[in-house]
Amino acid sequence: MAILWRTSALAGRHAQIGGELEDWNGMGTAWFYDHTPERAKADYEAIRTKAGLMDVSGLKKVHVVGEDAAYVIDRVTTRNVEKIAPGRAVYACILDDRGFFVDDCVIYHIAVNSWLVVHGTGTGMEQLTKVAAAKNCAVIMDDDLHDMSLQGPKAVDILAKDIPAIRDLAYFGLIQTRLYGRDVMISRTGYTGERGYEIFCRAKDAVHIWDNVLEAGGDDVRPTQFSTLDMLRIESYLLFYPGDNSETFPFEDGSPAGDSLWELGLDFTVSPEKVGFIGSENHYAMKGKERFKIYGVQLQGDAMDQMEMFARVKHDGKDVGVITYGLSSELNGYSVAIARLDPSVASPGTQLTVVQPDGTELAATAEEMPFYDKDKSIRTAKG
Repeated sequence: MAILWRTSALAGRHAQIGGELEDWNGMGTAWFYDHTPERAKADYEAIRTKAGLMDVSGLKKVHVVGEDAAYVIDRVTTRNVEKIAPGRAVYACILDDRGFFVDDCVIYHIAVNSWLVVHGTGTGMEQLTKVAAAKNCAVIMDDDLHDMSLQGPKAVDILAKDIPAIRDLAYFGLIQTRLYGRDVMISRTGYTGERGYEIFCRAKDAVHIWDNVLEAGGDDVRPTQFSTLDMLRIESYLLFYPGDNSETFPFEDGSPAGDSLWELGLDFTVSPEKVGFIGSENHYAMKGKERFKIYGVQLQGDAMDQMEMFARVKHDGKDVGVITYGLSSELNGYSVAIARLDPSVASPGTQLTVVQPDGTELAATAEEMPFYDKDKSIRTAKG
C-alpha cells in the first residue's frame, strides 16, 4: 500500500465527484472519477474540443534561489539556462552519471536569481540538492504551491474573461498576475498537446480558483481525471517516466535499467554544444549506439482496436519491440501507440504485427510521432 505523504487542497472537490485518490509522487491524485470507458472518452474529447481542468499538484515544485541558482540548474539539466530570460520556461531533461535519463522537468525563470523547477517522479530534486551543497543556493520543495492544468481550445477564452492579456502569452511564457482576485502564476505549458495553461496558486486559494474556472467555463469545461493524460500524451509524443522506460520494460539481456536520450528521442532537449552537465560525456558517447528507439505504431486501415501495454511487436516473424501505451481515438479516427522498437524497424511505413497479451494479432505500421498536431501549430497558436 502506498504511503501518501503529500495532500492536495483539492482532495475534497475530487471526492465530491467520485474521485479515487491514488498515489502519484506521494500525493493522493484523482486518477479516476469513475472507471467507465464513457468517462474516459468524455474527458479526452473535452480537452481536444473544448477544455478540461485537472489537478496536477502531485508534480514536485522546487524553488532554486540564490546567487548560484543558475549554476546549479545548468549543472543538473540539459539546457543552457543563460538563454532562458525571466518570464520564460523551457522543457529539459536530467541525467545520471551514466548519461541515462532519470527525470524531465520544466524550468521557469521567475526573476533574477529565482527559478522554479517542476518535475515528476524521477530524482530531479535529489540531483539539484546534491549540486547545491556548499553553494550560495537554496533548494526548496513547495507543496503549498498548487498546480491546476487548464487545457484545450477553449482554455484561453475562459481565462481571458478575467485576464484579457492572457491571449498575448506566448508558448512557454509565464506571467505573475491575479485570477479571480487571487495571486497566481500562469504558464503557457501543459502535457496534452493542446493550447493550454498551468495555474500555480497558494493552497488556500486552490478551491476558489478551481470553482471559478468551472463556473466561468460553463459547458465549455469539465473536471478531468488524471488518467486522461495517458490518452492525450500518446498521440502527442509526450513520454511519462517510468511508464515508457526500461524501469517498466526491462532489457531482455538483463542490462541495468537506463535509457539514453538518443533512444527516447529526447536529444533535442540538450542545448547545442552544451557540456558540463551531469552525464554529458556519456550522453554524447552513446550517440549512434541505440539499443531501441521510442517510435510510433499505428494500426492499418480503419482498425480501432486499442493496442495494449506489453503487447509485443513483430516484423517478418521476429520480435522487434513492445507497446508501452496505446490509444484508440474515434475523434481522430485512428488507433496509435508509443512503442520501444528495434532501430532497424523504426522508420515510417515499416510493416509490423502487434500481438496483444491475449494472442490477438493486429496489422500495423511504424510511424513518426506526434500523430496529433504534427507541426505544433495548435499548442503554439497566438491570439
